[in-house]
Amino acid sequence: MCLGIPGRITAIVDEQAMLAEVDVSGVRRQVDVLCVAQQGKPLAELVGAWVLVHVGFAMSRINEAEAQETLRLLASMNELAGELDAMRNSAGA
Repeated sequence: MCLGIPGRITAIVDEQAMLAEVDVSGVRRQVDVLCVAQQGKPLAELVGAWVLVHVGFAMSRINEAEAQETLRLLASMNELAGELDAMRNSAGA
């Protein structure tokens, strides 16, 4: 199953390509941030933001409480480990 999973943006990797590094429960990977970037504002403002990540894209911004609750629920459903393994094993990880 492929889920959207909360992650925190830790760095901007390539501003022109709209790529950022996201930490998802200790797994770091690059994601496209086009959907969450605000027009006219520097991407650097995204560092520290929580986003919902799905298939290599940050799809929406979420608050930290929502992110932590979602991670807790995924872990309790035994979905978190599988998603993290998929992220580790996917191209670009």
